[in-house]
Amino acid sequence: MRGRRLLAAGLVVLLALTGCGAFGPEPGPAGAGDGEQPRYGQAPAPGKDVTLQPDVVLVGGGSRTVRSVSPDGLTWRLDPGARDADRLAPGRVMFVTGRGVGRVLDLAEDGGDLVVTIGPVTLTEVIRDGTFGGDGIILDRPTVYVAGEPSWTRETAAAGGTLGRSRPLAVAPAQPPPAPGGQAGATAHGYRVQTFCCAGGVGTHFTYDDGGLRLAGTVTLTVGRPAASFHLAVGAGRVNRAELEIGGGFGIKVDFTAGIDGGQNHRRTFPVPVDIAFPIGLVAGLPLSFTVSQTLEVATAFGARRGTFRGAGEYALAGKLGFGYADGRVGSRVTEGFARRASLLDSLTGVPVGVMGLVVRHGVRFTMGISAFLFTAGIWFELITSYGATIGSALGAPYALCRGVGLGVRARFGIGYRILEPVVQVINKFLSLLSPSRAPRIPPIVASGGPSWSADVYRNQEVIPPVSICGQLPG
Repeated sequence: MRGRRLLAAGLVVLLALTGCGAFGPEPGPAGAGDGEQPRYGQAPAPGKDVTLQPDVVLVGGGSRTVRSVSPDGLTWRLDPGARDADRLAPGRVMFVTGRGVGRVLDLAEDGGDLVVTIGPVTLTEVIRDGTFGGDGIILDRPTVYVAGEPSWTRETAAAGGTLGRSRPLAVAPAQPPPAPGGQAGATAHGYRVQTFCCAGGVGTHFTYDDGGLRLAGTVTLTVGRPAASFHLAVGAGRVNRAELEIGGGFGIKVDFTAGIDGGQNHRRTFPVPVDIAFPIGLVAGLPLSFTVSQTLEVATAFGARRGTFRGAGEYALAGKLGFGYADGRVGSRVTEGFARRASLLDSLTGVPVGVMGLVVRHGVRFTMGISAFLFTAGIWFELITSYGATIGSALGAPYALCRGVGLGVRARFGIGYRILEPVVQVINKFLSLLSPSRAPRIPPIVASGGPSWSADVYRNQEVIPPVSICGQLPG
């Protein structure tokens, strides 16, 4: 009896956790860019109809100027002889490529390199005036950028890690080169992750095994043939209009297997250290990219030290995703069409000695803009899907094996950037340990910049069988 009541209470807890005239793309002028797939992004070549903020420094040479980038993305080693590199100073904005844009926190000279530590910027900290747009951009030829092993992907980051100052490559390897295609592997917080895009959807396969707790699963935002459209108008450093739409027909899909054998419950939240990018070339002279990034959260709530648990489900969700902003008014453009394709609730099976619960939360963010990884800034739309599942103890299964599922889908969207708070705390801890070279102090970064909004897309919970012992009354 007590185990069944715990199931109902456990589902409530898990469900709480799920609370969950524009210029288009154009080729750059000869000598302005770095080639079709430059390692560190394409160089800017602003047109006459674009005005950048006065503290933006366009460092010449594009990717050829960049000697290495630390895995965390904060430290850029540049050729000190590059055009206008000598104009960089703390407080100014470095703009060397479409992926190399940020507020200068500090500078130093080391081994013949100019070492620049940067923080995030919003679009209006870079652009003062300009209109940008593109329609029907087919997202079918991605380039994958893997961060490497930044400190924010480790459970316990050692003091003196790769944040801030670059270290010798033997100690802190630079980011690996980009690769065509949508698949890449990485590690984060003890998890091995494998990303994939775009045939069939965008998602991540994850595994975790510490000897006592084993988890494996795949989370996917399914989509047919995705295409994007966007519009951005900035005047006098203010966004007057911003629109982003991604079409193709979307759904959500999950499968998981969980087992515990003397292990401990845990909760991990982290960005997947992989950018899936679709460079679209120069738009009014600025190198914009459409970038897909993902976050993952896994939380266990196992009531016994031994047991197994698995499930799988798939649902249709929406025809298109996006939002629009104009003159201070904003609205979501999610065309809802929820339908069950395969029931997660009906699939729950296992041999739970006690009540077992699991939450998997998957975020997929689409950004049209500049910079890279945590600092990607632009017009963005994020869909966060939370799956909560519980199953009662098999010891009482002859009477009633209770099963429960909570499903929550929430949209977030905005203009600027947004970083997970736990990651910001890690970054700021390490920045605080650095001794500045030219800056009087290295300021902490903030978790978000620019306006953002959110809206519920779908929310539901189910428990079977419908009996009071499982937390529901019959009928």
